[in-house]
Amino acid sequence: MASTADQTLRFTSLPHPAPTPADLRAQILANPGFGTNFSDHMVVIEWDEGPNGVGGWHDATIGPRGPIALDPAAAVLHYAQEIFEGLKAYRQQDGGLALFRPEANAARFNRSAERLAMPELPEALFIESVKQLVRADRDWFPDVEGGSLYLRPFMIATEAFLGVRPAKSYKFLVIASPAGNYFKSGAPAVSIWVSEYTRAAPGGTGAAKCGGNYAASLVPQAEALARGHDQVVFLDAAERKWIEELGGMNLYFVFADGTLITPPLTGTILPGITRDSIMQLAREEGLEVREERYSLDQWRGDSASGKLIETFACGTAAVVTPVGKVCGRDGEFTVGSGGPGQLTGRLKARLVAIQRGQAADAHGWVVRLD
Repeated sequence: MASTADQTLRFTSLPHPAPTPADLRAQILANPGFGTNFSDHMVVIEWDEGPNGVGGWHDATIGPRGPIALDPAAAVLHYAQEIFEGLKAYRQQDGGLALFRPEANAARFNRSAERLAMPELPEALFIESVKQLVRADRDWFPDVEGGSLYLRPFMIATEAFLGVRPAKSYKFLVIASPAGNYFKSGAPAVSIWVSEYTRAAPGGTGAAKCGGNYAASLVPQAEALARGHDQVVFLDAAERKWIEELGGMNLYFVFADGTLITPPLTGTILPGITRDSIMQLAREEGLEVREERYSLDQWRGDSASGKLIETFACGTAAVVTPVGKVCGRDGEFTVGSGGPGQLTGRLKARLVAIQRGQAADAHGWVVRLD
């Protein structure tokens, strides 16, 4: 959708009449959990269609986090025009804060916007909005092991109308949440359930980061949890045999010969930024990484024979997580030793060290806020 914006759009700071008391904030930060507590501020930027169908971004503000006023006929409530991103701010070795590959999130956000017929947001404005929020809420960074400030930029259609067409007004927002460990079980490796549901089909919105994809995963994820598993894994919609991704993470398969396989980006899975980072780090170590289809039967057979020695999931929220057990209606099997694998641990350690400023960043991935 056509869009324009002043690249130097200024942010207006709105006063906060009642920030969270310091003692309550300290209590939250001592045990932040994931996605259940939120910082004091949020960013809001408006978009409206102008003359000749060319819209513009305007009224950028950073102010108190609070409810959003929406008309009951707002398009997001009826036609699900909504997209979002997820990234983190990390504490650096010297105490400062930094973002990890925010330009990749900005680019993916715009690809999602294009698929959902929404206006693109200039990448520089996306990154600046995230920086503004981290600076405002830097005191919300949790000092727990693996702690971070999780950032959620999102866009919703706000025009009030009933009709199947792209909306003519939108709201872009960014909120933040102090985050600890993603998985509540704390197990060294997760157990996953093979779902009979489909997450996405060719030609659909599988490659876009939109709420509808995640809504479709809620029932199968609940089924996995009810059966005692941590996550759900989806197969392809056409043949019901090829591994695609988990409910919110990409997958890698590690073989005894040092080869890694990850499902290809064919439009039905999310192009993960952590996935891409892991791929680059693995190749730097001289490992062969192939993007190719891998079936559930192969996964089971290669695990039994010892050909496959590790499987791990990766994503912004959980970073890198070993997969120890796979279960489905046709039985279950163990991957490797059932615990964390050596290569999984090594790649995770390399990635985390770069994110937290403990290792050299040869790629320019880390963006300092100081």
